[in-house]
Amino acid sequence: MLNKIDPFHAISISRLAHQLRAEGRSVIHMEFGQPSTGAPAAAIRAAHEILDADGMGYWESPGLKTRIAAHYGEAYGIAVDPERVILTCGASPAFVLALSCLFAPGDRVALARPGYVAYRNTLKALHLRPVELACGDGERFQITADAVERLEPAPEGLIVASPANPTGTIIPPEELKVLAEVCKRRGIAIISDEIYHGLSYTRPAETMLRYASDALVVNSFSKYFSMAGWRLGWLIVPEPLIDAARARMGNLFLTPPSLAQHAGLVAFDCRDELEDHLKTYARNRELLLTALPQMGLRRIAPPDGAFYIYADVGHLTNDSLAFCEALLRDTGVAIAPGLDFDPVDGHGFIRFSFAVSTDQIEEAIRRIGPWLAARTSRGASIPAV
Repeated sequence: MLNKIDPFHAISISRLAHQLRAEGRSVIHMEFGQPSTGAPAAAIRAAHEILDADGMGYWESPGLKTRIAAHYGEAYGIAVDPERVILTCGASPAFVLALSCLFAPGDRVALARPGYVAYRNTLKALHLRPVELACGDGERFQITADAVERLEPAPEGLIVASPANPTGTIIPPEELKVLAEVCKRRGIAIISDEIYHGLSYTRPAETMLRYASDALVVNSFSKYFSMAGWRLGWLIVPEPLIDAARARMGNLFLTPPSLAQHAGLVAFDCRDELEDHLKTYARNRELLLTALPQMGLRRIAPPDGAFYIYADVGHLTNDSLAFCEALLRDTGVAIAPGLDFDPVDGHGFIRFSFAVSTDQIEEAIRRIGPWLAARTSRGASIPAV
């Protein structure tokens, strides 16, 4: 029997946003976790040169694998053999590879709730069983070693995301260490989603590889490198799983786009441009953290990293999807409903992506403020439609 996969509601919000734009409306896209900037300029120039000189084909770049491995030494002081680097068509296939290498149908995999919508749904699609752990204010909206320790029976796997989507919270190094110890003792395999590494504001994000050398680590060029549309990512696997991961990558996806691999190699050395993007996100974050509480949205998950604000609107609605649709139709600002990230408590939460220009953030604040004020004045617990 096929498992039911829930829709990604932010896609329907985006579809409506594009419809409104086609009708001539001014729309600000804050519904998806993708930078509004493009790939670094030098990477684009390199891509143009490759288009003229290389017919391309199925290919895995040895140079890019070596460069990614070197990155772990530069950023974390950890040695990674380039053979452990599996190049993928973005982070989503890397996640599929990791799950299929580690687990059999029916296995239980623990994860935080709220969490990225595709974790839960990809697990279901692969006939695995998600074990969602409720994470709120008391846990800084992050999974804890204590919660994993209390799970009975122990799950076969654990998904860790730091910084996390939708909250942006970062797990401190000392908690990562204890998480790794609990998992090792209980025989729980770890998949660490590190796609938002490089996007930190309060503390650096540490790789799980420092504490669990056998963890499978997912990363991508979509976020920090601003290359979402290039569909390029990677998976770090322990040596015993190299052959299994290669076999799955080859059979399911062949190779990542050749052009993206050429551009990605150049992008690694475009740090000045990429750090300028980070400065923009930091400014946008501060603007929202100042403005939203003044609008009555005071319960916000700690946005340590990534480029999200996850805010409680439970005093205004019990239907976050309808709330986001109404906000979009009335103001032209597209955001994501918490329902995507938390099917239990997400009806009262929304997510803003601040990976847009600062001008757009300022305009979004000007539009949202009066709209929220009008609803607040009508009283608590009203529907958003």
